[in-house]
Amino acid sequence: MLKGKVAIVTGSTSGIGLGIAKELAKLGADLVLNGFGDAGEIEAIRSGIEREHGVRVVYDGADMSKGEAVRGLIAATVEKFGRLDILVNNAGIQFTAPVDEFPPAKWNAILEINLSAAFHGIAAAIPQMKRQRWGRIVNIASAHGLVASTHKAAYVAAKHGLVGLTKVVGLETAGSGVTCNAVCPGWVRTPLVEKQISDIAAQRGISQKQAVEELLSEKQPSLDFASPEQLGGTVAFLCSAAADQITGTAISVDGGWTAR
Repeated sequence: MLKGKVAIVTGSTSGIGLGIAKELAKLGADLVLNGFGDAGEIEAIRSGIEREHGVRVVYDGADMSKGEAVRGLIAATVEKFGRLDILVNNAGIQFTAPVDEFPPAKWNAILEINLSAAFHGIAAAIPQMKRQRWGRIVNIASAHGLVASTHKAAYVAAKHGLVGLTKVVGLETAGSGVTCNAVCPGWVRTPLVEKQISDIAAQRGISQKQAVEELLSEKQPSLDFASPEQLGGTVAFLCSAAADQITGTAISVDGGWTAR
């Protein structure tokens, strides 16, 4: 379905981003991976996807906290592949604290990576996509882009901002062959969430299993995690012809979290 297309997935060396990247590769897209991690492990991921799916896969370690680096990632991709069809803005970080105790440096870092990086990537990618008369921009927001939780001021603000940015870009690109949508996951079992589970277990003196049940029962009515593969499938759907008229919207993959 995506043979000949070129996709960038930011924050794709683990977790949700890697799940999305693998799904796009499975459908034939050439990939640009991005993210932090051990160089050997990243190379193993890169070469493994390339070998398994017979697509071209490159790694670019652009720092998503730097606007110029994000724009450089877009430019380097177009220079290397001659095109850019799919941009998945997935890179994200988290920090929790009450708003009156929230460190300003953490606020700035979360907004830079979770929101501003998407702005810079989109701004740089749109001219190329419009020239091609086809493009898919998918912003990985969160249930926290639609509702709030305590102690997550920066993350909730950034993800709400990302949903708002999605709507604006959807309107500005309407009719151009380019679409822009947000995917809003609930709890997904990623390294980021594993840490939260461990923190709950340690704070409450309970088992990991009990911590998982506590985490899910509070927010996610399905009492089950969404998987990176399912989110990859959602992104793949948004890249399909069936989604040509879906733009400027937020799709929840949250086990019913935001239905309440």
